[in-house]
Amino acid sequence: MTLSERISEELLPFVSRPGQYIGREFNQPVQPGDWQRADVRVAVAFPDTYAIGMSHLGCQILYAIGNQLDGVCAERVFAPWIDAEQVMRRRNIPLFTWDTRQPVRDAHILAVSVQYELSLTNLLLMLDLAGIPLHAAERTQRDPLVIVGGPQMDNPEPIADFVDLVVVGDGEESFPAILRLYQEMRRQGASRQDMIVEAARRFTWAYAPSLYEVTYRADGTIERFHPSARCPKDFVPSGRITRGRTTDFEQAPVPLRPLIPHTEIVHDRVAIEIMRGCPNRCRFCHAGYTKGPTCYRSVERIVEIAEQTWAVTGNDEIGLLSLSTADYPRLGELAAKLNERFADRHVSLSVPSLRVDRMLADIPAMVSSVRKSGLTVAVEAARSDMRAAMRKKILDVDLMEGMRQAYAAGWNAAKIYFMVGYPGETEDDIRGIFELAREVSLAKRGIRGGPAAVSASVGWLVPKPHTPLQWAPQQTADYFHWARMLLREIQMNTRSAVRVKTHRIERSVLEGVLSRGDRRLGKAIEAAYRLGARMDGWDETFRYDLWCQAFEQTGIDPAFYTHRERPFTEILPWDHISSGATRTHLQAQYDDVFVQLARRQGDARHGG
Repeated sequence: MTLSERISEELLPFVSRPGQYIGREFNQPVQPGDWQRADVRVAVAFPDTYAIGMSHLGCQILYAIGNQLDGVCAERVFAPWIDAEQVMRRRNIPLFTWDTRQPVRDAHILAVSVQYELSLTNLLLMLDLAGIPLHAAERTQRDPLVIVGGPQMDNPEPIADFVDLVVVGDGEESFPAILRLYQEMRRQGASRQDMIVEAARRFTWAYAPSLYEVTYRADGTIERFHPSARCPKDFVPSGRITRGRTTDFEQAPVPLRPLIPHTEIVHDRVAIEIMRGCPNRCRFCHAGYTKGPTCYRSVERIVEIAEQTWAVTGNDEIGLLSLSTADYPRLGELAAKLNERFADRHVSLSVPSLRVDRMLADIPAMVSSVRKSGLTVAVEAARSDMRAAMRKKILDVDLMEGMRQAYAAGWNAAKIYFMVGYPGETEDDIRGIFELAREVSLAKRGIRGGPAAVSASVGWLVPKPHTPLQWAPQQTADYFHWARMLLREIQMNTRSAVRVKTHRIERSVLEGVLSRGDRRLGKAIEAAYRLGARMDGWDETFRYDLWCQAFEQTGIDPAFYTHRERPFTEILPWDHISSGATRTHLQAQYDDVFVQLARRQGDARHGG
């Protein structure tokens, strides 16, 4: 019985939502036999479920690029849900590709896009189910090259033991370059280790963790990075990995024939990235500091992409994606043109969270084209002086006027994002979250009916690498619990249309550990996986107790990575990765946070 037949008979009848494992969706470019005929077989992997992975534009782009190159066949693979994992283990069904159901271990390259910290155990799950050794040092010529990219690889050290190569930065140019290198060296009969070394030698954005060793001081901080025993004597690895960037965003590859999923996914829409980077550079924002310089697609190109993708999908929604869609300089014109083209086809626009000062100018053009079930605004901090310290450029007067304009234009509800845990934060900042959300709700009175339904979504700050806050401590779980209880108490004692929703506190603390850790964390990640941690981004499967047990087993103190302020003199685990902003600039920005806070607190603290 073939693997494909086994999947149909031994897996699909025994799992929930079997449609997510079927593959062979409409618009699929890969046909039976392509995998066997290809010079280079690539499994493009997303370490989460089909519903999440199929919604991710980046993986769609890599998948399209791979299948447009001569001699390359790219197939998709996702992490199976808990029930499917159990069936696969019981029946000895290896992890397979979705397109034509090939064993993932038969790929030449396993290319994994790591988008968030809590998918790291899913990476190990996929390697394990595929029959690929978890540790890179144990792999042989029989195993595919495990190459990872994505935003979490701006600090790849926590998974250094598990990956062969890290691609830092954009994938539109680096991915085909890696595939061509593999194709060239495979024809020459090169070993997988030779390919790893050559990639690190040839590409400034390619990082091979096995070529480095890290030594530590007695206090646990890093002493230095240096070449490892696996590093050839004729090659000294670069001590500075430079982020790869797409040189022509206007004409960068896009999936013009996106797959139509069999089952419901998180974002089932035509997805178009209209801008990359963000001009605002809020001091807590990892993407804002690493995705620059800001570049834009033209209105004409966006409309062209929308027409072509809609024609082959029939989606009723077009998503205009970017870090800060409101900063797209021709947003009003773009919305008007798309509305002119698609309104009669009953296709609406969706936009991520808007910045209210720019929203004022663009609301008239978007009135008839953007869905108005709810407006999302990222305010981040309740008090204007804290927003100023974080360089979040929203003034209260603009926020309220923007919301009044939105209500008048037809919006009935709003979701406002806040974060708790900033340096110098006070109880007044926490109370201000509910107060500001209530003002936003009441702003609808006298315009169209009563107060608006407002959801105040509160997240817990994770100071991220490559931002000015990378030296800052993360607040403790006890602090976050106190803030949550305070907000709930205020909500219970106030009659209002405002509802406060908070993120899972333990999950944010774990994100802090995994995003700011060094390669010693690898043993804790593996221990957590073996204890049963997986799908950590899902409420129904996240178990913080397993992580606590893993940290205890491996002697890792999470507080070392999260709850201490790091001096400017300390070598950070990601210092060898160049994000774009210089260390001097980031230090100056961190210093300025406390200059700003001193104005509100009388705090004389400056610098590091």
